[in-house]
Amino acid sequence: MKKVTSVFWITLAITLILSFWGVLAPTMFENISSNIMGYISVHFSWYYLLIVTLFVIFCLYLIISPYGKIRLGKQEDRPEFSYSSWFAMLFSAGMGIGLVFYGVASPVSHYIKTPPTAEPGTVEALEDSLRITFFHYGIHAWSIYAIIALVLAYFTFRHGKPGLISATLEPLFGDKMKGPWGKTVDIIAVFATIVGVATTLGFGATQINGGFTYLLGIDNEFWVQLVIILVVTVLFMFSAYSGLSKGIKYLSNANMALAGILFFATLILGPTLYILNSFVDTLGAYVQSLPTESLRISPNVEDERQWVRDWTVFFWAWWIAWAPFVGIFIARISKGRTIREFLSGVLIVPSVVSFLWFATFGMSGIHAQNNGIDIAGLPAEQALFGMFDQFPFSVILAILAIMLIGTFFITSADSATFVLGMQTTNGSLSPPTSVKFVWGFAQSAIAAVLLYTGGLQALQNALISAAFPFSFIMLLMVFSFYKALRKDKAKTKL
Repeated sequence: MKKVTSVFWITLAITLILSFWGVLAPTMFENISSNIMGYISVHFSWYYLLIVTLFVIFCLYLIISPYGKIRLGKQEDRPEFSYSSWFAMLFSAGMGIGLVFYGVASPVSHYIKTPPTAEPGTVEALEDSLRITFFHYGIHAWSIYAIIALVLAYFTFRHGKPGLISATLEPLFGDKMKGPWGKTVDIIAVFATIVGVATTLGFGATQINGGFTYLLGIDNEFWVQLVIILVVTVLFMFSAYSGLSKGIKYLSNANMALAGILFFATLILGPTLYILNSFVDTLGAYVQSLPTESLRISPNVEDERQWVRDWTVFFWAWWIAWAPFVGIFIARISKGRTIREFLSGVLIVPSVVSFLWFATFGMSGIHAQNNGIDIAGLPAEQALFGMFDQFPFSVILAILAIMLIGTFFITSADSATFVLGMQTTNGSLSPPTSVKFVWGFAQSAIAAVLLYTGGLQALQNALISAAFPFSFIMLLMVFSFYKALRKDKAKTKL
């Protein structure tokens, strides 16, 4: 592994230490991670809400400002992909295990068990359930991805910098980013990515296990999830070995096909008119409530404040942890587009796709709940399968859902091994297969350790903790980018 940098060895060492610690002292590991997460969520909830809102405002400002004319590349560069291909890839990036895992579970939970402010089971709680889900998967989430992708694409394609997070901070810190400080930045970014992807793999393993439990009665426990992780690890290693052009290309196409089948089957077999009416009504409510919801922390109502920590802060941390991984992917496919064109597409298209998905699956689950089926009483990982159980061809749909989760599992891990390899080989666009294999095993190991030490709660603890330091780097990236933009504007006389 001649191409690897010190970032690889240091981050790998941290990952291995945490893995062994989790296996050898799971109670201590879980307690300490819970305490760290608790401290951050209690004392810095305001910070998460504020910075993500600032990301949204900054993106909207760039769209309407003269800076929007600047290209992600040289001024003569033009996009490599057509709008249809680019939107399809953004859609693929926007789809993931999270949408499948929470598609039914989030809206139903917010209606029956965990409404933000209303009484559970009321009409107000029902209306809030889909609106708040839109909020967690809408432009706030995509502004986080857009910031990373925009800054990386700008410095890589317009200024010829390596595709490293540290390289984007050179306008602020100069050559210091080529030394230990730059390595530290890249280590934080890589570690946040590992934990973010591992968390998603953990959710995927529990939901596949949930599907097996619902269909076959197989126990929902750690050892089953470990076998699932091991099997999928072998599959995505094979995919990584075959290369981006083969393995992940075919699996991504399979993702699109399976997701499309499940979406249209649910839309047709479910309460179609109710879904469409709810989508339109909630879209209006979402837009109206954005300013208030963005900064709502309820300092005088403990229950509401705890809800913000458990849901909104968790989701913002999840998106921040995933931002280096998804951002690099989006940056690579966006060369040649203007900043205005890029941000308009990245903020709007994936958000609308997510809204349609949640309206279809969420309102189908709520409709089943209101017709006497206790979807809310099922574990979150089984909610989707409980909803399918009310449809014709339920077994076929459940099998397709397990296949979709599996392919998302593989493509997420496969893509992440490439990005982690790139970030630990000085921005190489062709990281060695051995490096990708190491990161593949590391991701799976962390996912297994987190499930072993505390299940889904441990996943949430690790995510919020790992995202926190990287959020400061994101703020610095915004300032660095804006400083470079001002110089660029003066040169190009926009």
